Amino acid sequence: MKPSYVVTGAAGGIGRACVAELVRRGAHVWASVRTDGDEAELERAYGEEVTVLRMDLRDAESIARCGQRVAAAGPLRGLVNNAGLARPGPLEHVPLAAFREQLEVNVTGQLAVTRAMLPALRRAESARVVTIGSIGGRIAGPMVGPYHTSKFALVGLTDSLRAELAPEGIRVVLVEPGAVATAIWPRAREAAEEVRAGLSPAALQRYGGQLAAAERSAARSARTGVPPHRAAETVVRALTARRPAPRYLVGGDARLAALLASLPFRLRYRLTEAKR
Repeated sequence: MKPSYVVTGAAGGIGRACVAELVRRGAHVWASVRTDGDEAELERAYGEEVTVLRMDLRDAESIARCGQRVAAAGPLRGLVNNAGLARPGPLEHVPLAAFREQLEVNVTGQLAVTRAMLPALRRAESARVVTIGSIGGRIAGPMVGPYHTSKFALVGLTDSLRAELAPEGIRVVLVEPGAVATAIWPRAREAAEEVRAGLSPAALQRYGGQLAAAERSAARSARTGVPPHRAAETVVRALTARRPAPRYLVGGDARLAALLASLPFRLRYRLTEAKR
């Protein structure tokens, strides 16, 4: 019987690359997406090797239905918590509804999916939960505060799950990529333009330079980020290694930022604060 894995956010980027790598290694993949087009595309590409789940991390009922469907099919060797979003903008002006959505998807949603899949994971030997965090969960900068907040919270969530599930032999792993060349960067630039359009003249004068710097950084990340398959290879290693590490960094920029995160607080904050 083929080993079975769930990958959330499988429409593109790291999630789609994880699906491809797992199928290449002979696994069956439950791939979660939100739209008809993404479902049809996965079915065309992989046929019976992939079973599509329609899941929205903001919809508790859809998560519960998917968990029940997976559990009814048999043991689940691993879960890849990949789905997420990024909300840019100055924290003073980010709508609280958008901030709540950021946490709902990137933190609460990850826990909800993990809980829904635990009955199936408990039926497998050496089951794994691999969550896609970010180097942005170790070090924070301006204009992406909601995203950083969610990724820092994800570190605590993952560490607690790791401790709680250890007695059952379920390994919990956090993968922390730096910049990965996915559609998140064009979407981030579009979102930043929307934020800019909604700022008052006074707010734009105060934060316009920081927004412009964030947009340049996003454009640079889109050009220089590692390809998604690099992150997927690390995820699959975490899913299949006999003794996986608790955390994996992906990319040279992630390793550099991890080093920066180890600096004394005063120096770290001086290096990451916005400049006038």
